[in-house]
Amino acid sequence: MRPSLQAQVTGWLLLLPALVLLVLFTHWPAVATAWHSLFSTPKGSRRAAFVGLENYRYMLEDDVFWQALWNNLWFALGTIPASIAIAIAMALWVNGKIAGRGFLRMAYFTPTVLPMIAVANIWLFFYTPQYGLLEQITGALGLPSHNWLGDRSTALGATIVVAIWKEAGFFMIFYLAALQQISPTLAEAAALEGASRWQYFRRVLFPLLMPTTLFVLINALINSVRMVDHIFVMTRGGPDNASALLLYYIYQVGFSFWDSAYAAALTMVVLAVLGLAAVVKFRFLDRRTHYQ
Repeated sequence: MRPSLQAQVTGWLLLLPALVLLVLFTHWPAVATAWHSLFSTPKGSRRAAFVGLENYRYMLEDDVFWQALWNNLWFALGTIPASIAIAIAMALWVNGKIAGRGFLRMAYFTPTVLPMIAVANIWLFFYTPQYGLLEQITGALGLPSHNWLGDRSTALGATIVVAIWKEAGFFMIFYLAALQQISPTLAEAAALEGASRWQYFRRVLFPLLMPTTLFVLINALINSVRMVDHIFVMTRGGPDNASALLLYYIYQVGFSFWDSAYAAALTMVVLAVLGLAAVVKFRFLDRRTHYQ
């Protein structure tokens, strides 16, 4: 066997285990879900029938779907920029030579290691009307009592705050690792040139952090789409679907209403959104990113 052919065969054999797992647990479920979305849901003795795009036509007329999609858009816009900005700020702070740096790093990262159900229950106590922690603070300031999770105007915003608190510490770890890879001579050179701290961050530091930012951005987007735990515990999508997100609505359709075919169609929408985000990332953002 020629050396070049042998190298190719060896490479594919090394990739084979990961390729098999990828096909079995990623590609095949996606194809099966797309196929299942073209059929009706079997019920009792009635077998599934081919309905084509009927589930997708019904989706266009489903007001709850559009409400969940709109909520998810606002949820992503509320959580992603705020989580990234807070993560960068925390990483810059704990990367410096300050007292108690180890304790601060641990404190910022602690919400990440807590299970999402536990986090939801903690914040559920914070938001509880009349005797919750937030109510105690607002009451001490003379402000009226408010049901944060029971009001349409504040329910989604309250869940956004929980997601930011949970994710910012996790993203901080990636930025902290990236900052420690940047040579301190760049800061010294910028100081000699008379650059301010903001100018150094904007012109030097942030461009070097762009690869990490892209990685964090994709993870934050995925997290915003697959968020379901604390919605289930805190609001169950209420009031009146004001805090329902796409994945929670899929859970409702599939496991509460037992309409697996329509749930499959909704799942394809989520995959399409994530696929579009991946295309934007690899086709446009990567070209504008500087890799060391």
